[in-house]
Amino acid sequence: MTMTMFLRGVDAPSDTPKRTATAHGFRSSFRDWCSENNYPRDLAERALAHTVQNKVEAAYHRTDLLEQRRPMMEAWEAFVVQRKKTGEEAEQEALKHIFKPRARSD
Repeated sequence: MTMTMFLRGVDAPSDTPKRTATAHGFRSSFRDWCSENNYPRDLAERALAHTVQNKVEAAYHRTDLLEQRRPMMEAWEAFVVQRKKTGEEAEQEALKHIFKPRARSD
């Protein structure tokens, strides 16, 4: 609701003529951006506060992936405010977190 109120308050333009942008459209744009920039589906869904629908999978997948989401969200912020250099740097940082090797527990 806060996002919708903000978008209305600043009269944010929509792609549809004579309409104001919506929070759902913003969320949808974020999801598309994640896919186009090769972020893992799980990471994008968690950032949107979507839950794991499969009950068995949900029982074993309890992490919020916060540390992995942070660089992705910084890259999204840079994309939204059009700071290309910062966005590229944030994306590089995100790749380090996404693909870092896991410690073995033998």
